[in-house]
Amino acid sequence: MPTRRGSAAFTLIELMTVITIILILAGLVVSGAGFVKDRQANEKARVQIALISKALEEYKLDVGSYPSTGDSADGSGQSAILFKALYFDALSDTTKKLYLAVLDPAVSKQGWTSGTASATTKIVDPWGIEYRYRTAIKSDGTSNNSTQNPDFDLWSSGKDQLTKPATPSDTTNRDDIKNF
Repeated sequence: MPTRRGSAAFTLIELMTVITIILILAGLVVSGAGFVKDRQANEKARVQIALISKALEEYKLDVGSYPSTGDSADGSGQSAILFKALYFDALSDTTKKLYLAVLDPAVSKQGWTSGTASATTKIVDPWGIEYRYRTAIKSDGTSNNSTQNPDFDLWSSGKDQLTKPATPSDTTNRDDIKNF
């Protein structure tokens, strides 16, 4: 019967092979998790835009027009107007309708808003950037030629936070999530 001289153990090559395989698998899991997180944020933004759009349609049915955005061509700084029209006005005036209850910063766990409820609270996308909004009719009643839709444009600038709404085919708009 042959006898073994050394004790039973793994060789250095066997250990390096196992460690390499574990590192490769860990890398695949981490990169896959990042992809899933990005996809989830995109879907969340799509759902939020659809809900805000529906609330805006209800608002127009009741009031007769969409909340006016002034003369903003790029839609920046306008989500506070949406928050005020769809949620905040109903808090200060009980005769007004609450159009989107999930905007309540005190109870919403979805991260819809930036802070506490006030007339300047912004509605933010899953990346923490405010949604952009512009109406087809300016505050002075003239037509806003920068809109893509006949009623209003609502969009998120996406993960890269870059958008050029005046040129929809621009490459910076690839990750934008929009209603137009």
